[in-house]
Amino acid sequence: MCGCHEVGFNSVKNLLENGFSLNYIVTITKEKAEQQNVSGYASFDLLALEYGIPIYYVEKYSMKSEADLAFFKRNNFDLLIQGGWQRLFPGEILKTLSVGAIGVHGSAEFLPKGRGRSPINWSLIEGKRRFILHFFLMKSGVDDGDVFHYETFDINDWDTCKTLYYKNSILTKNILLSFIPKLLDNDYTIIPQVGVPTYYKKRTPEDGIIDWTNTVFVIHNFVRALTKPYPGAFSFVNNEKILFWKVQPFDTRITYPNALEGEIVEIFDSTDFIVQCNSGLLLVTEYSCKISIQVGQIFTNKNE
Repeated sequence: MCGCHEVGFNSVKNLLENGFSLNYIVTITKEKAEQQNVSGYASFDLLALEYGIPIYYVEKYSMKSEADLAFFKRNNFDLLIQGGWQRLFPGEILKTLSVGAIGVHGSAEFLPKGRGRSPINWSLIEGKRRFILHFFLMKSGVDDGDVFHYETFDINDWDTCKTLYYKNSILTKNILLSFIPKLLDNDYTIIPQVGVPTYYKKRTPEDGIIDWTNTVFVIHNFVRALTKPYPGAFSFVNNEKILFWKVQPFDTRITYPNALEGEIVEIFDSTDFIVQCNSGLLLVTEYSCKISIQVGQIFTNKNE
């Protein structure tokens, strides 16, 4: 198992609880995860200790080091399960595996559409209504391996990036239980990727700035795509950063004729507040800030 994400943790825990055994867990330290801005990091330390599985901490997250390659060559593994590794696997390491490496990638469209980074976040931002989880045998390119199975789940109005990870975890656990024996017995059918690939761009914490000229529905999708465990959508009041964790479209008929886009127009006793957006009002119910929120304040980009 090669992973450092909560989805991978849940998958390997489920495998172990169902009688599967692992030769090694390959992961990174918490410190390296922080250095590499890994969102949704999960430590495998206690799980490995409970089941007596040795851990190898890679020298480089990219695994492009002589020590990391030597580790894989020395162990001659049959099958590798990728559990949330936000870097490409070097071809030299993949060649050491007799069966291959199980990759998992989701997209709102069938691969090769939607390869690349942060597909759950992008699917929410784009207002998609479904998510297709692909299981494939990894190659050294970006999500370009041959698919051996896929499953689809809903993206509904109440979902956030966190709940989509729950759905991802459920399906991944079940599919690995079913397909690991088939892969080891060479009892599976390949579904080639057909068509012209498209790629989601890499996202960074700085990409979370809110554009208040967007519609209330676009901003709602943006916030729920970047909420915990991600760094969060944000804006500024008087150069102070405000993080938005939970919002919802409030109303499109109630109006504040003189309000500007991004302006706070109401504050309630619960500390919830309403912001004027393009085509409607946004209710903010969970947020983090170091200042007092007041009616009339206007959210802006700090550089403006």
